[in-house]
Amino acid sequence: MTDRRPLDVDRVLVPVDTSEESTDAVAYAATIAAKYDAALHVVHVLGESVVRAIETGDVDDDRVAADGEAIVEAARGVAADCDVPVSTSVAYGFSTTMKLRHPGSVVLDTAEDVGADFLVVPRESTAGDDGGVLAKAAEYVLLYASQPVLSV
Repeated sequence: MTDRRPLDVDRVLVPVDTSEESTDAVAYAATIAAKYDAALHVVHVLGESVVRAIETGDVDDDRVAADGEAIVEAARGVAADCDVPVSTSVAYGFSTTMKLRHPGSVVLDTAEDVGADFLVVPRESTAGDDGGVLAKAAEYVLLYASQPVLSV
């Protein structure tokens, strides 16, 4: 008898922001990637306040860079612990010119762009902190994703 898996996964996508829920989601995503001998892609989704600050030139470049670097380093550490390859990207989760651009649509667009077979999305933060860009994305992704989704 052959070892059949009900799912063929080559790339797992996990969207992240600066929330604790995102950190947990990366751990789940890396574990799933390891189970399926898949790669992990981490997309840092920038929120409305950061995007507006970038567009107006009022951004605190050092803070945005530090947040992004911390997210990427944490994801690489988790991926290394699980022995899975990891790639990263950054996406605007909001647009002042595109009415339908929001964190959920960005997650699905990124999934298509990187060829993700499985998505792990953080659920809404109960802390109500400003870093929770993905707070409303999970429901949208669960409704519209064509890939299997784990919401954590």
